[in-house]
Amino acid sequence: MARVPGTSDVQAPVWWWRARFRRPASPGDWVFQTVVLLAALSLVGLLAAMALYLLDVAWPAITQFGPGFLTGSIWDPVQEVFGALPAVYGTLLTSAIAMLVAVPVSLGVAIFLAELAPRWLRAPASFLVEMLAAIPSVVLGLWGLFVMVPVIRDPLEQWLGSSLGFLPIFQGPPFGIGFLAGGLILVIMALPIITAVARDSLRAVPASQREAMLALGATRWEAISHAVLPYARSGIVAAAILGLGRALGETMAVTMVIGNGYQVTARLFAPGNTMASKIATEFNEASGDLYIGSLVELALVLFAVTLIVNILGRLLVRWTVANAGAGGR
Repeated sequence: MARVPGTSDVQAPVWWWRARFRRPASPGDWVFQTVVLLAALSLVGLLAAMALYLLDVAWPAITQFGPGFLTGSIWDPVQEVFGALPAVYGTLLTSAIAMLVAVPVSLGVAIFLAELAPRWLRAPASFLVEMLAAIPSVVLGLWGLFVMVPVIRDPLEQWLGSSLGFLPIFQGPPFGIGFLAGGLILVIMALPIITAVARDSLRAVPASQREAMLALGATRWEAISHAVLPYARSGIVAAAILGLGRALGETMAVTMVIGNGYQVTARLFAPGNTMASKIATEFNEASGDLYIGSLVELALVLFAVTLIVNILGRLLVRWTVANAGAGGR
């Protein structure tokens, strides 16, 4: 921060605050500045109020189980023993499957739409991709249950089990519903978000970047891989983080295809659960402060995970931009 002549280091932040938030000469400017400041503070207040409310309702479970809630693997409402580890594991596993598939596919679609597609195809294809984001999750869940799950069961899981069954992740009977189905339905949920943001980032790359590479004798693919993609790297990272946030919090579509098992296993064919699906399937039947508190604590864990992911995503984007600006391209 630049120092103002005649001020000390202690006075400089005070001067900056007064200069930044001084009362404007025009009453209209003052009203506008006050309204937008209150709107910004209301968002922070809403976030804090949500966290405090969840903490208050979950307090009986927090005091009863402590840190063991995150490491416990038993969910028994009759005995009032609750552990969140299988739900946390299922959330992270299905989101990882979704990102492993959705990010490369979305990036390929974005490159095609931004760099390679002819003009007559670009607009309709972009519209169809973005339409996926408008489909309700319960509709996608029904489609996944009646169309995708049979295909996953046979031939996909049958082939994976017979060809790669020596790996622990592909062992077990092919149910069709399970972690693999949950991850693949999340691919469809995350794909339009990642594609749209990555496509806009690629379109924002100046034409001079492409022309410079082509003038040096590069092929079309070399221009895209060495000039366009590095320039749009921060936008692509942001797109992946947004898609991950969607995958972590998705509820209905995953609930309908994941199978409602409660276990920690490496087998992708096994039925499982996520934090969101566990809350959705049991909250209506929950009774008692400890049962409800355990479900709300599960929601608090999901809230914290998504918050941490977004914070890490912002830091990663800033690091990517700073690295590119320092010659990382």
